[in-house]
Amino acid sequence: MTKTANKQIKIKLVRSLIGASEAQRRVVAALGLTKKDQVVEHFDSPTILGMVNKVSHLLEIVE
Repeated sequence: MTKTANKQIKIKLVRSLIGASEAQRRVVAALGLTKKDQVVEHFDSPTILGMVNKVSHLLEIVE
């Protein structure tokens, strides 16, 4: 494993899912986010970063 694979990133849901498409809701749910202002931690993997990129207008990366 590389060092970047061991790094954790914190993801925060900053906007409501009202008005979001069903695909966007599924991506946010797959990240483990259910409520606004909720923060979850995930490993810094290409899969997670791709999911974050897909709904970047709803999320924020917290350091």
